[in-house]
Amino acid sequence: MSSFEFRSLQQTREDLIEGKYSAVDLCQHYLDRVSNKDQYNAYLEVFTESSIALAQKVDESISKKVPGRLAGAIVAIKDNLCYQGHRVSAASKTLEGFESVYTATAVQRLIDEGAIIIGRLNCDEFAMGSSNENSAFGRVKNPIDLERVPGGSSGGSAAAVAADLCMVALGSDTGGSIRQPASFTGTVGLKPTYGRISRYGLIAFASSFDQIGPIAKSYQDAQEVYECMAGSDKMDSTCSSNPVTSGVSKKDKYSFVYLKEVVESPGLNPETKAQFMDRINRLSDQGHSVSSVSFPYLDHMIPCYYVLTTAEASSNLGRYDGVRYGKRSEASEDIPSTYFNSRTEGFGKEVKRRIMLGTFVLSTGFYDAYYSKAQKVRRLIKTATEEMLNEADFVISPTTPHPAFKVGEKADDNISLYLEDVFTVQANLAGNPAIAIPMGETSEGLPTSIQLMGKPFAEEALFQGAACL
Repeated sequence: MSSFEFRSLQQTREDLIEGKYSAVDLCQHYLDRVSNKDQYNAYLEVFTESSIALAQKVDESISKKVPGRLAGAIVAIKDNLCYQGHRVSAASKTLEGFESVYTATAVQRLIDEGAIIIGRLNCDEFAMGSSNENSAFGRVKNPIDLERVPGGSSGGSAAAVAADLCMVALGSDTGGSIRQPASFTGTVGLKPTYGRISRYGLIAFASSFDQIGPIAKSYQDAQEVYECMAGSDKMDSTCSSNPVTSGVSKKDKYSFVYLKEVVESPGLNPETKAQFMDRINRLSDQGHSVSSVSFPYLDHMIPCYYVLTTAEASSNLGRYDGVRYGKRSEASEDIPSTYFNSRTEGFGKEVKRRIMLGTFVLSTGFYDAYYSKAQKVRRLIKTATEEMLNEADFVISPTTPHPAFKVGEKADDNISLYLEDVFTVQANLAGNPAIAIPMGETSEGLPTSIQLMGKPFAEEALFQGAACL
């Protein structure tokens, strides 16, 4: 298997069925690659025994001529997705050593289709971060340039795919946590419509924002994985029962809109802007409709997002108190000291910062001034987004304002880090699907990325739009 070169999930499945190699050999190939080539701190743990067992089941299904749609797909999962009998920590000391007693619906659906789960991937603690420098188990390095960050919070997922340490990885996207790492590593990242994929088994950050999605080498592979995970789930009441595929016919020409405020943003990297405008012009030359619109809420999206997500994080992370869940401090003498010491020792600085901010905006006297107002702003953003997509098929933008930045460059500038999500949070605030696909490279050889956002539950059309690019 030393000469194996991954091309696509579909090709891998066909090769397995033709007997060119076995799923066990393929699994062992990737286990060896992770063991020998993970210089990026992408993996927190490799599931050697269980992955080989899954590979054996795939070989059995092929011998019985009933291979799953993802037969032989080597998949790694972000360390906030539960997998029964395996550890999950959300990259936090507070959950270090915790073993899950059930499997996330999204993960189980991939296994049911023949996917082989080979390990769990590093991320920002509790998915809070834009650089993957917030993990309790060390930062992740970008395979494109080891001195740069891979993005966050799904940085380990993006790095693993970019370095060919798995075929596809699962991440979670709260405000851009799949698409921004995909942008920084030259991979494809999909944030599905809110409610499209079950969140059962995903350790929550902000429950009305979080979505599970794939990071892959191509939009076709992302589509394969997405379609296997999507669909209703009785274990998640927020999961939609809308059909996953609707048979939308492919159009010859599409209509795209981009935001004036985005291309005029002073923080937009000149090379990223030039490549984006070149892509806009090419689409227009190909006969697609491309127009600009004004979006007055661009400067309001980040404040709105951080008020609402920190409030939800404050609520969701309240359970990790050293009594019901999480690390219990050995220095505790009574209930108050148990809570105080356990949370102090268990949570990192960024998680503490967001819990305190969320608790503040929910507190008496500030609820109406911050949280209630942010909910109204979210409604305005959602309505404005719906109006744009009533007039066009897609909203198009750069995925990130600039390519990957250097390790430590923004470590002491939290506001600058929060602004990393400026182009991606709209899809989470409105609940729409969005996909990040490679656009080009800068003069330094760093990847740039373009983002498409579509109508809710119109992922099928979104993949067709991605094909245009």
